[in-house]
Parts: sequence; structure tokens; C-alpha cells
Amino acid sequence: MFTHEDLSRLQTQSLKLQGWIRQQTFSPQMVKTLRRFSSWELGELILKANPSTLRGRMMADPSLPAGLVEEDGRQRWYSLEEINELRRRLKIGRKTLMPPRPAGKRALRAAVANFKGGAGKSTVALHFAHAAALDGYRVLAVDFDPQATLSHAMGLTEVSEEHTVWGVMARDLIRETERLNAVPTGAESGAALPRRRLPASLMDLGLGELRTQDFIRPTCWPTIDMIPSCANSAFVEFASAQYRHLNPEWSFYAAVSRYLDSLAPDAYDLVIFDCPPAIGYQSMNAVFAADMLYIPSGPGYWEYDSTTSFIGQLAEALGDLAAAPVVPAGTPPVKEFLDVRFLLTRFEANNDLHRAMDAAFRKVFGERVAEHQIEMTRAVEQSGRFLSSIYEIDYRSMTRETWRRARASFDRAYEEFRGYALAAWEKMEETP
Repeated sequence: MFTHEDLSRLQTQSLKLQGWIRQQTFSPQMVKTLRRFSSWELGELILKANPSTLRGRMMADPSLPAGLVEEDGRQRWYSLEEINELRRRLKIGRKTLMPPRPAGKRALRAAVANFKGGAGKSTVALHFAHAAALDGYRVLAVDFDPQATLSHAMGLTEVSEEHTVWGVMARDLIRETERLNAVPTGAESGAALPRRRLPASLMDLGLGELRTQDFIRPTCWPTIDMIPSCANSAFVEFASAQYRHLNPEWSFYAAVSRYLDSLAPDAYDLVIFDCPPAIGYQSMNAVFAADMLYIPSGPGYWEYDSTTSFIGQLAEALGDLAAAPVVPAGTPPVKEFLDVRFLLTRFEANNDLHRAMDAAFRKVFGERVAEHQIEMTRAVEQSGRFLSSIYEIDYRSMTRETWRRARASFDRAYEEFRGYALAAWEKMEETP
């Protein structure tokens, strides 16, 4: 027989080996670092500029970053900071190398969500974040999943639950309760909502005093920040139910949206949510805050079935929120997404079943299905095994063709995502 005490002992055993496992995954210092990018990658894949033109422009201006030269002198290697400086300072054919961004608007928020575990949510979120950073965008990644796969892949492992989405939601509860306490009566109950109704276990954590920036952690990518997750943040599902009972007027599903609204509109360009494989308090915060919903799915029947269930239950949940008596100020009564897309992952072009399911998805969801699938290749499997994106893997660690094929698959998926995102961004109202 096993009890919670046995499970706790198993966790203790695992924790003893976490350092060793992290050392195998990251570096001897157990800190994830970002590699440099070759001049070949810089010209052909990142800045997409003619190599000879780019080389000539850089030789003409010695003040531009020169990168590090290989011992044989054949290749230069650039940090992302150097790449971004080149992007800011150079123009090719009188055209800026900076990525497009609608003026006067806050960051676009995209939620990567589905019921099914293994659908590729974290993989998609990780690769889109990295691709966007290489594209010149400033990215905030938010990990809503207590499995914390995205957080670990970003190199963030030492995370306390107070500094996860749970902390954001708990702080929001405290502040919303204080706001309601400041008015004579609660909106529904007709009576004041005394602060003492919040448990001391919550109030004593000091979450109410945390600043907005306290939840955001830098990553080894200089233009990607993150609100990470950790295993203990799974407690949010239980805690939120208790907190709703203590304060039924708390619009829990808008907590993260309120938090993101408090960021400077130009702090980031893109916010990417990695959602848990369930509909709960955290995932509802993600979809409520999102402008765009990206739904990855494997190319099998069970994945199709799960995706169908997901959008049905999500529709019901959002419908229930629309009918709720308390709606956060400044939000429409019905949640509206600027775009919704489906993306097939782990796709094998030579697999008859995969091709048949691709056709089925397109027959059912039509143009909502992204044109380009994410292919399953050996390089993709390797990147998942080492908690890295294909962009982080040095192409010299495998054949260049294998690496290029995997990168091309994610590049196509990202370029399509960026096109949808820019179209959605244009529809967004300007920030007041």
C-alpha cells in the first residue's frame, strides 16, 4: 500500500538526483547558456541578407560587432546581443532589419493550449519564443503548466511557487479583496468583504507587497524573460477553489490579464503562454488573457478526438464566464480571440495515417489549420531529449542536412505564426 508519505519519499529520492540530471542536460556549472551563431546562420537564416552584401557592410564599418573568429579563420560567431546590434544599426537595400510591430499597441498574447498531453504545447511554445527572439522580438514566456517543462527548457529550475502564476493569482486575490474592502458593500453579497476572510497562510507570505517585476525572471536568451512554473504550483487548482469560496466576488480568471495589463505596453512584443493539459484555474487565466489561441495536435485519431473535446469544453467554460454576474471592469462580457489556429505536430509526411488525419483536420477546421506542420525528425527528438530547441543546438553536432531539415520545419511554422500574429495585432485596439 502506498500513501502520500511514500510519494513524498519518492520525490525526495528524485530531488537528490536533480542536480546530476541537470548537469547532464545543461552544462557542468548547471546553468544553461546560449551558444553563438555562425556568420552563415547570421546571413542566411537570421538576418536573411546576401552574405557578400552583409560582409561588405560590416567591413566598411569597423564599429559594428565583429563576432569571434574560429581558429581556422573561416567562420565568425556572434552572440544574440551582437546580432541585435547589427539588426538595429544596419539597413539592407534601405530596408530596416528590425521586425514589424504595430505602433501604439501592447504586446500580442498567444496561448498554446490543448487537453492532450504530448501534443507538443511546450515544444511549440519554446520554438516560437526562440524563433521570435532570433527575429528581433522581445518575448515574455509564461509557464502555466505545473510540469514546468518550458521553464526547465529555458534553464529555470530553482523556482518557488510564490513566483509562479500561482503567486500572480494569489497577489491578485489579495489586491482585489482590498479593493472591494474599500467600498461600503460587495457587489453581490451586500456586505463588506473583510480582509480576515483570507487565510493567514496566504497573507503571511507577503505576496501583496510583491512588485510586478518580481515574478519575471531573465533567461539565457537576452531578449526572453519568463514567469516560470514549478511542481508545487499545482497547488493553485486547490487553493483557487478555496479562495473563490472565501471571496466569491473575485474574478479569478482575469488575474493574469490584470497582471499583464500592469506591464508597460512596450516592455515586450510577444507574450507566449504554455498551458497545462487540462481546463482549470490556470488554463482559464491563460485563455482569458490571450489575444490569440494556438492549438497544437498530434496527427492521430485520439489527438483529433481530444482536440475536439478541448474546444468543446473550453467553449462551455468561457460561456459560463460570460454568464457570470461579476465581469472585470474594462473587459467585454464575452471573451473574444483575434485569431484561433490549429497546428499539427510530430507529423511524418510518409505516414499514410498522418496524411489522412491532416486531411481530416483540414476538412473539419478548414483555413483554421496552419498550412505547415511541424515534422518529426531525429533532430527534433534530440532537441526534446536535451530540453533545447533546434535553434539552440549547434548544427555541427549532427549532419548539417539533418539540422537544416528540422530547423526549416520550425521556421515555416514560425513564419506562418508570425503572419497570423501580425494580422491579429493590426486588429488590436491601440493602448490608451
